[in-house]
Amino acid sequence: MLALSATACSEEPDNAPSDRTRTGSPGDTSRPTGLQVADLVTDLTSPWGLLVLDDGSLLVSERDTTQIKLVPADRPDRVEVVATIDEALPSGEAGLLGLAATADESTVFAYYTSAQDNRIVAMSWDGATLGEPEVIFDGIPNGDGNRHEGGRIVVGPDDLLYVGTGETGSTPDIAQDEDSLGDKILRITLDGEPSPGNPFGTAVYSLGHRNVEGLAFDDAGNLWASEFGDSEWDELNLIEPGGNYGWPEVEGSGGGDEYVDPVAVWATADASPSGLTYWDGSLWMAGLRGERLWEIPVDATDVGIPVPHLTGELGRLRTVETNADGSGLLLTTSNTDGRGEPLDGDDRILTVTR
Repeated sequence: MLALSATACSEEPDNAPSDRTRTGSPGDTSRPTGLQVADLVTDLTSPWGLLVLDDGSLLVSERDTTQIKLVPADRPDRVEVVATIDEALPSGEAGLLGLAATADESTVFAYYTSAQDNRIVAMSWDGATLGEPEVIFDGIPNGDGNRHEGGRIVVGPDDLLYVGTGETGSTPDIAQDEDSLGDKILRITLDGEPSPGNPFGTAVYSLGHRNVEGLAFDDAGNLWASEFGDSEWDELNLIEPGGNYGWPEVEGSGGGDEYVDPVAVWATADASPSGLTYWDGSLWMAGLRGERLWEIPVDATDVGIPVPHLTGELGRLRTVETNADGSGLLLTTSNTDGRGEPLDGDDRILTVTR
C-alpha cells in the first residue's frame, strides 16, 4: 500500500509509516467538505458516550457531571437526566465515559472511573428509566494523574462487549503485560466474564495499545480501533485476536513481524482520535486536538486516503456514531472538557449528512 505524507523530509524516523500504512494529511481545509451539519442538542457538559437507540432517541453520558441524559427522538429540545453514576469521579480525563447496549436495548452498559479503578456497570432500560447500576467488571487500571482512561465500549455482532482501555501515563510497560487490563482491548460477556475463545484465556483480546477511545465494527464484522500516540503518530488499527500493536516498543508502524502495523497514522496534532464509527463505506474518526472529522474509505480490510472534514469549524470533536436509520452521522463536540474554547451553545450534538 502506498504511503503518503503531508510533509517532505530528508530523513524518516525508524517508525515512519510502512508501505502498508496510510498517512493522513491536513489537506486543503478551504475546499468544501460535502457535508451538511446542524445542531441537534446544545448546552451539554463534556459529552463522552453516545448511544443511538432504535427509535432514534439518544442516551448521552457527560464525563464531568456523571449524568446520563435522554434525548427523545421527537423532542430533542427536551433533554432529561435519567441516571447519575454517583461512584464516578470526574477529574482530568476521568469520569463517566462510554455507553453501550444489548441488541434488544434491555440493558445499558457504562464505563467510568471510580476511586479505585475503571469499571463497567450494567443497568436495566425500559425506554424511559435506567435501573440501579450493577458492577459487572472492574480492575481496569486508573490513569496516572487522571489521564488516559480509555473508555470506549461497544457490543459486537457476536453479542460480546468490547472495551478499550488506557495506559495509565507513567507505566506504559503494562501494554505488553498480558496479565494487565491496561492498554488493551478487552472482550467480555454481557455478564462481565472473559469471553470464551479469547486468545490468552483472560479478558484480554489484543495488547500493545495506548489509550483506545474509538471502537467500531464495519458491515463485514471487522473490528477497528483508534488510539492516541505519544508524540509522533496516532493510529487506526484493524484488530486481530491476540494481536500485539507495539506500544511502547513502537509508535506508529515499522516494528517488524512481532507487531501489527496500523493501517493508517496521523501526526498527533492532526488527530488525537477519540470516537469511531462506520458509515457509507468509510470509517469516520473524531479528532480532539486535530479539531476535524476524518473520513477513511474502507475496501474489505484495506483503507484509502484519509479525508479531513470540518477542520477547525467546531472545535474539539469527541464522539461520532451512525444515526438510527443509517442516513447520516451524529457528532459531539468536546469544548467544555477543560482543554477547548467553548462557544455559545457548547457542548453540542450535531447531525451530519452528505
